[in-house]
Amino acid sequence: MSENVSKTHADRPAYADFDAPAKFEAIKSIIAKRLREHPKAICSYSGGSDSDILIDLIERTRETMPFLPPVKYVFFDTGLEMRATREHVRATAKKYGVEIEEVRPKIGIVQAARKCGIPFLSKAFSQGLCDWQIKGVPLSIAEEFEKADDKSAKRAELAERYPRSSKAINFLCSCSSKGKPLCTQLTINSEQFMLDFLKENPPDFKISKMCCDYCKKQVAHQAQKGYEIIITGERLSEGGLRTAPRGADFANSDNTMCFYTYGDQYRFRPLFYVTDKDKEWYKERYGIKYSDAYEVYGLKRTGCCGCPISCKAVEDLEKIRPYEPNVVKAAYAIFGISYEYRQKYNEYKARRRKEEKSLYQYTLFDLIGQEERKNERKF
Repeated sequence: MSENVSKTHADRPAYADFDAPAKFEAIKSIIAKRLREHPKAICSYSGGSDSDILIDLIERTRETMPFLPPVKYVFFDTGLEMRATREHVRATAKKYGVEIEEVRPKIGIVQAARKCGIPFLSKAFSQGLCDWQIKGVPLSIAEEFEKADDKSAKRAELAERYPRSSKAINFLCSCSSKGKPLCTQLTINSEQFMLDFLKENPPDFKISKMCCDYCKKQVAHQAQKGYEIIITGERLSEGGLRTAPRGADFANSDNTMCFYTYGDQYRFRPLFYVTDKDKEWYKERYGIKYSDAYEVYGLKRTGCCGCPISCKAVEDLEKIRPYEPNVVKAAYAIFGISYEYRQKYNEYKARRRKEEKSLYQYTLFDLIGQEERKNERKF
């Protein structure tokens, strides 16, 4: 079992397995405790369903405990947001009688995409492809590494041949800096047939995850300065890197999956053990209204509109189109080439899987036939 997985299970508190009513009461107690301990708190509000549950929990807790300090709410506007989201943010602020500050980045999503490139498949994979494109390391090193008997020596030799390209080498060879074979989100073998696909269909556009850094991360870091505790709505059931332990952040034995140190601040994730079923119960129990993106358009989740790291980006944009055609047009103008490249990869992957299945079946039938012919000759 990996270190991250074991940490997730080892730190699982009792309330994580309570039924919804008891679980949310426990969470409200935890919110009260943390706000008493760290009164200068800031909470990211995205306008999504998780954020709606989170802000209701916080404000419901504060309503029953008037001595608790107010929480600063911030909405990070990337510049490519649905009207439904913007309107919902303002309606939510009015509903709870709070201010939700809308903050925009200095470098917008269009500028970031033009300057650095656009995402493809996932943030981690985009970073790997970005390193490969920038360093210009040939794809052929992956085959060299695979054939090498001494992986450690080959990795060292590649480092000498391509200086200052460690990340790109590790990504293409699916190995650590010591030459140990790996399969993680940061290696090319995490996506089936990707190496062959890149050889046959090299991308003619820049790939990068930096639009997220410019439009969300950097803006968030700036807004969160000076606060003791940063509250977010991340949930374990979402999966991905955001729900994993943060490496060195967990050196302190007092840290948990819901609450941990991050530099000189604390990170607090009250909804970490809240499931989709729990959310449904809470929404019905307290009459929570999600934005029209959910209630009218039919989206299952929001986030950055049209972001190519979502496998349902194109499908979701078609749901949005009847209501907000301009934002769909903008998303295609920024990310369209990544949508096309993903479709091309999906078709390539499906064809290769079909070919491998056919080859396997042919080989199996051939082996069965050979065995039958041997048995016939015996008689």
